[in-house]
Amino acid sequence: MRIRYRTIEFGDLDIHLRTLRDRQQFQDEHGVAEKLGISSALWPLFGVVWDSGEVLAHHMLDYQIAGKRILEVGCGIALASLVLNHRRADITATDYHPEAESFLASNVRLNQGNDIPFVRTGWADTETDLGEFDLLIGSDLLYEREQVELLSGFIDQHAKPRCEVVLVDPGRGNHARFSKRMVSLGYTHSQAKPKNADFLDRPFRGQILSYTR
Repeated sequence: MRIRYRTIEFGDLDIHLRTLRDRQQFQDEHGVAEKLGISSALWPLFGVVWDSGEVLAHHMLDYQIAGKRILEVGCGIALASLVLNHRRADITATDYHPEAESFLASNVRLNQGNDIPFVRTGWADTETDLGEFDLLIGSDLLYEREQVELLSGFIDQHAKPRCEVVLVDPGRGNHARFSKRMVSLGYTHSQAKPKNADFLDRPFRGQILSYTR
């Protein structure tokens, strides 16, 4: 497995990252990921920076976080969590991948931040000990149609009665069904293009999805 180090600039803020070198990397010597149902093709997806993750991280730069308990769902390399950690937010990260926690810990150290609580969990898990949150965030989570029910259920399980949900979706075609499901659970829904995505190397065709209750 080969890794790379890079720095992403957020105005005057630099976030230093240890990531996989590319999406061709794979290392599962003891079969841990395989036992969790993570194939060799899916294995490296957690460990690279995706456009949606950068959009979410930029969105969190000036998001109102005072007094809020925040959960990043399916954090992957957890760029948004690292930005929020720099802002001294009460942030917890989750992911299903067995390597996500170690990469998060390394990146926290690189950025000389406070430890970020991490829980490895799947969206189908009914008992996680996570508790409830005021703000739940995530990026590029709706890969497959069947994930709509799992993700909406997981979010609702860990959302306070009054809460906010912010997801960045690159346009994989499943967000309309997801939003309909969230509305059926009692959330109001809005969506908008990112205000400024010039920091990306290519046009971003996705949306920022917002839900409140």
